[in-house]
Amino acid sequence: MGTSIFASQVDDKETISLIYLRTPIFTPFQRILKRVLDISLSLTLCLILAPIMAIIYIIVKYDSPGPAIISQQRIGQFGKPFAMYKFRSMYVESGADISMVTYIKTADDSRITPAGRIIRRWSLDELPQLVNVIRGDMSLVGPRPELPHIVENYETWQTQRFEVPQGMTGWWQVNGRSDLPMFDNTSYDLHYIENYSIRLDIYILFKTISVVIRGRGAY
Repeated sequence: MGTSIFASQVDDKETISLIYLRTPIFTPFQRILKRVLDISLSLTLCLILAPIMAIIYIIVKYDSPGPAIISQQRIGQFGKPFAMYKFRSMYVESGADISMVTYIKTADDSRITPAGRIIRRWSLDELPQLVNVIRGDMSLVGPRPELPHIVENYETWQTQRFEVPQGMTGWWQVNGRSDLPMFDNTSYDLHYIENYSIRLDIYILFKTISVVIRGRGAY
């Protein structure tokens, strides 16, 4: 019998157990090129957007009580948990855990602050994740990092989305964003993985700009 190119792996990360078949997605060159693209673009964007991020910080801080930047635990590549940063867009209720959010998003969510509605409309609440990209927690492009309690209920086929770095934007974001049902999101993520190329990453980055400007599915 020949040796299978697949390697079975069990990842046990705190309360998250993932069982899936691992097969190389990126070539060594693609992996290096993707990381170089992530670091160079993220550092450039941080420098260019620093004044805007400072203004958002001040607006969010004084719009409602609470921290301007929050961290949420998400599941990254290979099931590894990490703290994902965002500008706060919801009210902080007494005793509430602001690190957690409801998975299902709606346009009329009463928990969203006035400033939060504006920054969500233009996806500006996601800008602190450039720090996550620089740190290596995320990539600019990839499947969206998921909440732990959602991942706990994943079916085996869905865990394939963790074979690549999770991203700030991705194939499903430029094809519907929050308007898409959850399982459709996973299908789009797997399409990205199966058809991965640096050219596709660059296409998604440019496509994201037009999607953000239109504000489709952003709430």
